[in-house]
Amino acid sequence: MLSAAALPAAQVASAQTTPGIRVPNSIPSAVAAPGKPAEFPMRGAQVFAKVCKEEGLAALFCCPGNYEIINAICEENIPCYGGRTEGSMCAAADGFSRVTGEIAACSGTEGPGFTNMIMNIAAANAARTPLLVLASNKRLADDDSEMGIQTVYQQPTTEGMRKYGKRLIDAKRIHEYAGYAFRQLKSGVPQPVHLDFPSEISNARFKDTSELRAYYEKAKYRTDARPHPDPKRIQELAALITKAKRPMIVASTGVFYSKAWDALRAAAERAEIAVVESGPSRGHFSDAHPLSASTAPGALPSADLVIFIGQYSMPNAGECAFSPEATFVRIDPDPSDIGRNWPIDLGIVSCEKAALEALAAALPKMRHEAWVAELAAERAKFEAENAGFYKIGAGYSDALHPAVIARDLSEFLYRGKLAKEQTTVVAGGYGIARYARRFLRAYRPGQILNGAYQYGAIGPDCGYAFGASAAVQLGVGPQAPYKGAPVIGITGDAGFAYSGMEIETMAKYKTPVVMIVYNNNAWGIMTQGKPVHMYLFQENLRYDKIGEALGARGEYVTKPGDFMPALARSYDIAARERISTVINCQGKREFWTNQYAPGFLGKVEPGCMAYSH
Repeated sequence: MLSAAALPAAQVASAQTTPGIRVPNSIPSAVAAPGKPAEFPMRGAQVFAKVCKEEGLAALFCCPGNYEIINAICEENIPCYGGRTEGSMCAAADGFSRVTGEIAACSGTEGPGFTNMIMNIAAANAARTPLLVLASNKRLADDDSEMGIQTVYQQPTTEGMRKYGKRLIDAKRIHEYAGYAFRQLKSGVPQPVHLDFPSEISNARFKDTSELRAYYEKAKYRTDARPHPDPKRIQELAALITKAKRPMIVASTGVFYSKAWDALRAAAERAEIAVVESGPSRGHFSDAHPLSASTAPGALPSADLVIFIGQYSMPNAGECAFSPEATFVRIDPDPSDIGRNWPIDLGIVSCEKAALEALAAALPKMRHEAWVAELAAERAKFEAENAGFYKIGAGYSDALHPAVIARDLSEFLYRGKLAKEQTTVVAGGYGIARYARRFLRAYRPGQILNGAYQYGAIGPDCGYAFGASAAVQLGVGPQAPYKGAPVIGITGDAGFAYSGMEIETMAKYKTPVVMIVYNNNAWGIMTQGKPVHMYLFQENLRYDKIGEALGARGEYVTKPGDFMPALARSYDIAARERISTVINCQGKREFWTNQYAPGFLGKVEPGCMAYSH
């Protein structure tokens, strides 16, 4: 590298006068500025925004576009964030909900902005996230004219990946249709709701409520009541548990969204029922509990009674490691889904929390000592297997093996100076996730966001991490005790290309994230052990430099012993200064082959390795 003295004087002067990256004062001042809640007379967008406020919309993630709607929501003092792409902001809203259990919204403009959101709307649908998708649309007056960039209706585009959708065409019904949206978001099994707003609807003006149809407050257009279980069926389930030797609960999405974690623990402890978590978030049953089977995959085939509760996306028979000879029960608020994919011996229609509370009251106090001992043995066996993987991975000195990243991260988060419950982790990536999920632990609700659940969207991980960090910074829901703490995100080098620009969004809002990028110079795909050029990248690319160029820090780690110090530095700076870091972990593609043990690991469903179900 040339010294400054060897450079032309003009080039040196230019380098010295180049302005540094900074957050303009207008951003924090605008974020801190009080809103201006609307009063009549109001525009249609303001009427809708007021419903969002009254319904407790927790946050909005957007890009420029759909201006009337996003500006009106911001003026109602709902936390709002603007990012680089609508797709990543959709993932951010999804991530926010997955770690809080609250409703978040994303917004896009017609045409390319809305199109950019589709993959992550589908991912939110697969995860059963209560995501409010808002999008602008062309003027009703231009319908069928091919004017503008939106020449077709949006609604057919999201069919099959939403619970409810509507293109608003009557301005007088905007409050009514806001009620439709939140009724769907807050009842039954959650899924995305998609509303699109032609400009005549957003800009319509109303002098008072008399000009709006069905202008009711929320208690008039929806109910907070939840289905409670049939007492006879709860008694049937209690009898099954009494007879079982190895009962197990599969606690999934509905347990989290119904905030049933205390009821789950009470029921499990009452009769010593094992609990394995599944779903897009983990922590509603602590991995530290002696009844936890989430890190005991070897125990799943032993279960003789399996109770799926809140498992909104059901696996097909054989996808989980349960014995077909077991008795199967499903508890779900939607009777039309019970029995789909997996045959059941007993079905119970109920809110998850109500069912667990009723079950705990109906069960006699029971002990399953042999079962508890088997769980402990299987957890120890699993940890020993992980330790073996780490020992092998640490032996590679020319690159960073994913087992080293996963194990050192686990040591730092759970066995170091930090409280093990503190840090929320976004577990993304593809191959790296096969190792990371084995070593990550969850000790409280919403502590792990399982990014690639069911759908496996490519690369939303930086978006997820931003949304999760916003939730932690705001202290929403179960994140409240850990308000302000940094978030850890994990992704791959292929995935980083999809949402890596949101590192700049983290920097401008000072939502501290330590983003770990596993860089194996490829999509991670090998064909018969031989690399194919379509799957390969340039080697040793500097994603850490991209982080620095976007206003964050960068760390480049190429040796096993250097990862833990880089992680500690990055976390400390994130905690003290609210600055994010990209840790670029240099691996190599051959780690996914049998040429380099332990190779590309399989997975067992459900539990800590759950990728889909």
